[in-house]
Amino acid sequence: MKPGPLALTLGDPAGIGPEIIVKAWTALRHGGPPFLVVGDYQALASASAGGASILQKVIAPAEALDAFEHALPILDLPLRSPVIAGQPSPAAAPAIIQWIETAVGLALSGAVAGVVTAPIAKAPLYDAGFKFPGHTEFLGELTAAANFDGARGPVMMLTAGGLRVALVTVHTPLAKVSGLLSVEAIVNASLVTAQALRRDFGIAEPRLAVAGFNPHAGEGGGIGREEIDIVAPAIRALEDLGVNVTGPHPADSLFPAEMRGRYDAAICLYHDQALIPVKMLDFWGGVNVTLGLPIVRTSPDHGTAFDIAGRGLARPDSLIAAIKLADQLARARAGQVRAA
Repeated sequence: MKPGPLALTLGDPAGIGPEIIVKAWTALRHGGPPFLVVGDYQALASASAGGASILQKVIAPAEALDAFEHALPILDLPLRSPVIAGQPSPAAAPAIIQWIETAVGLALSGAVAGVVTAPIAKAPLYDAGFKFPGHTEFLGELTAAANFDGARGPVMMLTAGGLRVALVTVHTPLAKVSGLLSVEAIVNASLVTAQALRRDFGIAEPRLAVAGFNPHAGEGGGIGREEIDIVAPAIRALEDLGVNVTGPHPADSLFPAEMRGRYDAAICLYHDQALIPVKMLDFWGGVNVTLGLPIVRTSPDHGTAFDIAGRGLARPDSLIAAIKLADQLARARAGQVRAA
């Protein structure tokens, strides 16, 4: 029995999502993980040199498995108004949200193996009334009612160049991070990460390293007390729960190659602490993974790039990596052996 295809959401149609999806299909159509696009047919046709000739509308995800090698399958959910590359508009927001909701629904039903999301721009969505900081939080809400065995996310993980980093806080202003850190938040993010490393990445005994918050991990309280009051108690609680964990580590010495060999994932306390090392290691190939959900979800580790949309310049590397990782994770959850 063939596994279901992946579902790719189109993202903001004025961004590079349509272009990189077409390029990813071109690269993967012969032997790569099959997928269908949930989005607007015309926006995808406009992003392709071959126009509509490479597209095939499908009604059921299973149709994508047979179509994928010769055409890019699309579940067409049209925009209400035309889109112009490089010019985002709140008018597209209802469709963008519908595409995400549809893909998640397909994954929850088992019709697709997982979800890969092309980039969205938050500002146009906020202008249309969207109330979530980003994809991660929205996916958590959409899957909240579904059964899931284990520690619950969503937790954002980034992976590139052999490095995995999981975030305790995500899209939070730096001035507010300290106030949002808690023993419970660090423990939950760490438990979700350890669980995902076992379940999805096949690491039987995961090793975690927790970053400190302050320079030099607080210098024994001389440069801040978050390590003493929050991070260290969280690490002790995790040890009591049987997690193999170390820290708090000074963040400036946690990511050299010698240190990366000592852990399977780093638990980072804020956005740039995690994303800077990932992008330094592999700027084009980083992947965003949402942990602790009943569905598999990945995305490229970059934004909509409105400045180059429609110009044929966008690189699909990160999306291709996200598709391949989603396929790997979906097969791991299904207990299947992935072909090399």
